[in-house]
Amino acid sequence: MVAFTKNSKMAEVILRDYQLLPIISRFGIKLGFGNKSIEEICTDRNVDLPFFLEILNSYHSIDYFPENHLCDFKADVMVSYLTNTHSYYLNSKVPHIELFIDRMDQTAQFENSRNVALLKQFFNEYKIDIEHHFSEEEKNVFPYVLALEKALKSNNCSPQLIEKIKREPIEIYERNHESLEVKLADMKNLIIRFLPPLHCEDDCEHLLTELFQLECDIEDHTRMEEKVLIPKVKMLERKVLEYYGV
Repeated sequence: MVAFTKNSKMAEVILRDYQLLPIISRFGIKLGFGNKSIEEICTDRNVDLPFFLEILNSYHSIDYFPENHLCDFKADVMVSYLTNTHSYYLNSKVPHIELFIDRMDQTAQFENSRNVALLKQFFNEYKIDIEHHFSEEEKNVFPYVLALEKALKSNNCSPQLIEKIKREPIEIYERNHESLEVKLADMKNLIIRFLPPLHCEDDCEHLLTELFQLECDIEDHTRMEEKVLIPKVKMLERKVLEYYGV
C-alpha cells in the first residue's frame, strides 16, 4: 500500500516516520519544508519525483517494494541515489558509531577493556570491508551500468564494452556480492551477550541502537542493489548484445 503520494506534505512525512529523514537527505533535500508538498519540493530540488516516491514508500513499509517498477527508472537516477547512500554511511553513520565506541574505550574498566577492544577491532574490520565494497561499486560497477545505458541511448557501443559484457557480466559481481550484515550481527552479539555495560551503560545502549538501525538500512540498501540494480543491468547487457548482434 502506498503511504505517500506527490500531494503529501513533506513535513508530515517526517512527522509520520522520522526514520525517513536520512533517506530524504540523500536526494539533497534539507529541512525547512514549510507547507510544501513532495511534488513541490522535488520540483524545487530537481529530484525525479516518481523515483523519490518509490524509494520513500519502500523504506517506510517493508511490504512495499515494487522491484519491477523500480527497474523502469534510468540507471543514472539509481546510481546517483546509491552513491549518495554510500556517502551517508561513510561520512555520517560510521563516524557516529565510532564516536560511541571510542567513548566506551576511554571509560572502560579493566574487567571490560578486553571486550571493548574486541568490539573496536570488529568495527574497524567492518569499516574496511564496507569501504572496499563501496569503492568497488563506485569504481567498477556504477560506471559499467552507466556505460551500458549510454551505449543503448546513443546507438554507439565500443568493442571494449562488448568484450566486458562477455568477459565480466554483472553475474560475476552478483556472485561476489556478499552481505555486509555478518560483522554487524557479531558486534551486536558481543554487546548483548558479553559486554557488561560497566560505567558506560548509556553509550552501550546508544551504540546497540545505532547498530540495529545501520543493519536495517544496509539490508534495504542491499535489497535495492540485488532486486533492482542487478536485474536492471542484466536487462541492459542483454539489450546491448541483442542490438549489436553478439
